[in-house]
Amino acid sequence: MKPRLRRGVRLSYDHVRQRTVVLHPEGVVMPNETALAVLERCDGRTTAAGIAAALGEIYRGVRQQDVDAVVERMRQRGLLEMVP
Repeated sequence: MKPRLRRGVRLSYDHVRQRTVVLHPEGVVMPNETALAVLERCDGRTTAAGIAAALGEIYRGVRQQDVDAVVERMRQRGLLEMVP
């Protein structure tokens, strides 16, 4: 399964807060840098394992279980959905 942003959810740069936020119908989420790096790669084409591998090429110490945990938390919040 591959994570992607749910319909109505998008990443947007907030000039007031000077950071990227997640806009969704129920409000705004301000993810930390780790969660943002994962969310930016949730395109519905890449698996969580693929996201972990891509992040591992940029950052040291990226663990698959950490990416899985971020994806699951964001899914539970209604920001992500899993697609085949």
